[in-house]
Amino acid sequence: MTNLVFLQAAGGNAGMFQLVLLGGMILVFWLFMIRPQAKKAKLAKQFQENMQKGDKIVTIAGIHGRVNKVNEDGTIEVETSPGSYMKIEKSAISLEWTQNVNKGAVATADKK
Repeated sequence: MTNLVFLQAAGGNAGMFQLVLLGGMILVFWLFMIRPQAKKAKLAKQFQENMQKGDKIVTIAGIHGRVNKVNEDGTIEVETSPGSYMKIEKSAISLEWTQNVNKGAVATADKK
């Protein structure tokens, strides 16, 4: 009889341990996967909303250009070469690539 009680108590503790372990795994997943991705998306949205005429940009397709006009409908007009314009969505601008291009331009200007 005592062995049966012991087994039932151990089973209850094992269930609680599994629940705590599952909660820990969810917490780690959130800390290392979901939270950084949400932060990155927030920064990208803020960057896209603050674009102004004259900013150098790079699209997610790799097209380099300079913002010529910011439209109210969520699009921008980009000058890819003198006299050549494209109308694209703001969401098509890559934050990382744009920052890398602008860092390179600042580093080159500092060397001169």
